[in-house]
Amino acid sequence: MTHKLIRTPVLEIAYTETGPDDGPPVILLHGFPDDIHAYDNVAPPLAAEGWRVLLPYLRGYGPTRFLSTETPRSGEQAALGLDLLDFMDALQIETAILGGYDWGGRAACVVAALRPERTRALMSINGYNIQNIAAALEPASPAQELRHWYQWYFNTERGRAGLAANRHELCKLLWRMWSPNWNFSDDAYNTTAASFDNPDFVEVVIQSYRHRHQNAPGDPAMAPIEALLAAQPKITVPAIVLHGEADGVGPAASSENHVQHFTRTYERRVIPVAGHFLPNEAPEAVVKAIVDLGWRS
Repeated sequence: MTHKLIRTPVLEIAYTETGPDDGPPVILLHGFPDDIHAYDNVAPPLAAEGWRVLLPYLRGYGPTRFLSTETPRSGEQAALGLDLLDFMDALQIETAILGGYDWGGRAACVVAALRPERTRALMSINGYNIQNIAAALEPASPAQELRHWYQWYFNTERGRAGLAANRHELCKLLWRMWSPNWNFSDDAYNTTAASFDNPDFVEVVIQSYRHRHQNAPGDPAMAPIEALLAAQPKITVPAIVLHGEADGVGPAASSENHVQHFTRTYERRVIPVAGHFLPNEAPEAVVKAIVDLGWRS
């Protein structure tokens, strides 16, 4: 698969696609710290089933670039969701199955919640991923606060400097901590880590983790969308939630009660052994979820 480029109002988005041009579209989005190689073993079997599989690099990753130096380098959830909608508009995709995890799952949940007419169905890893920023100052359990050490680090200037100077080593540490049963190779990691050399990676990441904890302003253009997300909107399309049993940053138990956020056909599947980087660790589970959603929607 070779990279393609498409322009939206804000970005030049790099992406790959595979499968028949006239196949039903499925858009799969990566998280932090990752890139589209998360779906290396997901896209081919879906394409063989007749799906048109699109894999965009998020803002701040890989070859994706901002069009203007004036655009805030925001990683907030409203921006990620709008990027996904803009991507669909640029490619004239009216409706698609949306899927993702971490940041990508958040973008997919945002679009599914606010624009259900554009969402055929949703595959969300880790559950309902729309942030409740109003509750961001409420402490979590000590164990969860420990798991989020990197977020507190990024909320300091030392953390910004550390990410800039040690991004490859730091992100590799997160891979090991969040997916303790995944024996990834150095070559696999290095292939993905090249995406972290994007010139906007550090600023987008830092803004994302500061904004969600009310320590950084958002992009003013995103304020109307953030206002809608503050209401924790329900997701009204068919959905399958996947959660790795060994997720080292968001334990499987954290999504047990997420059914309350969904109003249509909903199923939650806990995947044994897999951790946070589930598409890499259990690609067959992701493929099955997409195929099952295709039958249900």
